[in-house]
Amino acid sequence: MESDDIQTIAVLGAGNMGHGIAEVAAMAGYDVMLRDINEEFVQNGYEQIEWSLNKLAEKEQLTQEEADASIDRITPVVDMEEAVGDVEFVIEAVPEKMDIKKDVYGDVVEYAPEDAILATNTSSLSITDLSEVTERPEQFCGMHFFNPPVRMALVEVISGAHTADETLDVAEDLAEAFGKTPVRVRKDVPGFVVNRILVPLMNEACWVVEDGTATMAEVDSTVKFDIGLPMGAFELGDQVGNDVTYHVLEYMHDELGEAYAPCPLLEETVEEERYGKKVGRGFYDYEDGDGAQVPTDQTRDDVKRRLLATMANEVGHLVEQDVAPPRDIDQAVMLGAGYPEGPAKMADKAGLETLVETLEALEESTGAERYAVADGLREAAEDGGFHGSADDGETTEFTTISVEYPRERVGHIVLDREARMNTINPDVLDELSAAVDLLEDDDDVRSILLTGKGDRAFSAGADVSGFAASAEPLEAIELSRKGQSTFGKLEEVGMPVVAGIDGFALGGGLELAACADLRIASDRSELGLPEHSLGLLPGWGGTQRLQRLIGMGRAKQVIFTSDRFDAETMADWGFVNEVVPHTEFDEAALDLAERLAGGPPVAQRLTKRAMLRGSEDIEAGLELEAQAFGHLMGTDDLMEGITAFSTDRDPEFEGK
Repeated sequence: MESDDIQTIAVLGAGNMGHGIAEVAAMAGYDVMLRDINEEFVQNGYEQIEWSLNKLAEKEQLTQEEADASIDRITPVVDMEEAVGDVEFVIEAVPEKMDIKKDVYGDVVEYAPEDAILATNTSSLSITDLSEVTERPEQFCGMHFFNPPVRMALVEVISGAHTADETLDVAEDLAEAFGKTPVRVRKDVPGFVVNRILVPLMNEACWVVEDGTATMAEVDSTVKFDIGLPMGAFELGDQVGNDVTYHVLEYMHDELGEAYAPCPLLEETVEEERYGKKVGRGFYDYEDGDGAQVPTDQTRDDVKRRLLATMANEVGHLVEQDVAPPRDIDQAVMLGAGYPEGPAKMADKAGLETLVETLEALEESTGAERYAVADGLREAAEDGGFHGSADDGETTEFTTISVEYPRERVGHIVLDREARMNTINPDVLDELSAAVDLLEDDDDVRSILLTGKGDRAFSAGADVSGFAASAEPLEAIELSRKGQSTFGKLEEVGMPVVAGIDGFALGGGLELAACADLRIASDRSELGLPEHSLGLLPGWGGTQRLQRLIGMGRAKQVIFTSDRFDAETMADWGFVNEVVPHTEFDEAALDLAERLAGGPPVAQRLTKRAMLRGSEDIEAGLELEAQAFGHLMGTDDLMEGITAFSTDRDPEFEGK
């Protein structure tokens, strides 16, 4: 079966995950059979979808007509034969119990068409074991959505021992059609990728407190305000549900051994039914107390090394077992857990040799199996990092951006931090600078298109959590200069640059777009500089470039009000060159970049240079213009342009 053959999808289970997946599928244009075991359950799920779609319409994230059309595509049913009898794809999202899931698949294979693909939304159970009760294990895979499916971008696409590559390809295509980012999990291991990183980390946080190394406040302060994760470890445990963490660990313990034994502190918390926010009590008290109040100033370097070492070790296990490469692990954890950076990247920055030494010392002092160093971590340390050594003579692997070549002579830089709305941190600045150098040195690239990953944001600005450590004035000054230098390099690169804005372009995102030569935006985009609302000012060139583009008065209006402006308004003011419908955005942005790539490279480079110089000093700009005009008179491109014009054909400039 090909992904294009899929028209109708059955979603089994109308609970939080099931009705969320059904909603996503319907919004993507698929007919959906939503099934649960009784009328009350399935109707409740259907009503939740209807409520959610109407909310999205109220927030103008889709039109009311699109919301109504989506709900019309969903059919709530109880009968299994009616649910799966005429579908091409089945996604099971029933309770996380192996016996319940196996019973469901016994009914599914009785009624589903022979060529239908079956997928389970399990977060931890064995794909292989489930597939073996279906009579079609090669057509069975995991599709692990994250909660809530409507908002979370990640889908782990997991292979069982028998899964055919074609099945995984179709599942990935379907996830992309849903507007999600699939990450392939190549082997069926407990926890897959995201939970394999998160759950041992949360367990180790418990061990740090259990053995008296640090307090819970010190651990969460370190995790949130030094490592820079969205929540403290105990705060996250309460959010997810400590019983959920415990049960995943139990499964890992059964399958992987003593290294994954739950910490007594976690076990005690679950025994006392302190499951977290959902019951009002967990590691923190949400009923009679103030909840998770994480201090900002109790960070500990030893706790940071220990927790980073735990994460690095799990990455090492995943890599050595060929479950996923470091880049995919990083992408999955950033999208699925909201990490500002991936665990492999964080481990590389901390220094793998140091983390190996940390684990070795812990193993020697405690004898605990969980500190045994993974072969994959040792090998990465010897190689200079999970992402390779920066000085090994090889091309640096990008982790916060990607560089693509989608059209002839077009280099495409994609800000690749979708889970963080493509916000910009120092690593993004470094990689953006390296990408500009890479494309400028490539003779086959004649224009650059710059966009953001996903459909929510070009870039929502600076990653504030990532800059928390840069609060000192001198550090902040250096950060501003770093951004100014990187953005200036993009502005001055010797070829046309197009910024493709779809969604938010706020703060540093708008400042980045201002460095492009042309800007094309979808009709759903919002642009603005919110720095004044934070007590800041635009620090990456916004105070200078914006006034050149839209005039002093308008620039002050954008900066001083901190308002957001739609794309049409910014086009009227001269910031955006073209506004296109959201559905046509990708193609229109590529078309514009490709058109500019066909222009005369030498003339384009000299034109940019003259205009930039003239913005600072008009006399100097005019002199440079005159010199460039004279230089171009002797180029082959001029003769090609004249010849093409006289023979009524498109010129083929060679940059000579």
